[in-house]
Amino acid sequence: MTVSENEALCPYRLVLEHVTSRWGVLVLIELLDRPYRFSELRRAIGTYAGRGVSEKMLTQTLQTLERDGLVHRDAKAVIPPRVDYSLTGLGREAAEQVKALAAWTHQRMDDVEQARQAYDGARAAS
Repeated sequence: MTVSENEALCPYRLVLEHVTSRWGVLVLIELLDRPYRFSELRRAIGTYAGRGVSEKMLTQTLQTLERDGLVHRDAKAVIPPRVDYSLTGLGREAAEQVKALAAWTHQRMDDVEQARQAYDGARAAS
């Protein structure tokens, strides 16, 4: 099955995957603050991720989010070339939702760790 066949069968699932992917989440959250140039965005995301995102992966993520209407790419014909990335209105909505989920995850991590320990303990006992 091709990507376009997948999109036709379940279009919202693909958008959800794009928005909640490792790099998609970080791009959306970071662009909430302001527009970024590519290299600035790559450095900013690296501070969250612990290790940097490759140029190829960031390019693919930005293109995917742009195709979905979440990110705007503004290429200026100057020397040297300048490209800025920002959120569209739709992208801002998605980014706010992702940011809320990320905040919830951070706030509830102790509870998640307790649940994991209880689960692992029960599995080890059986």
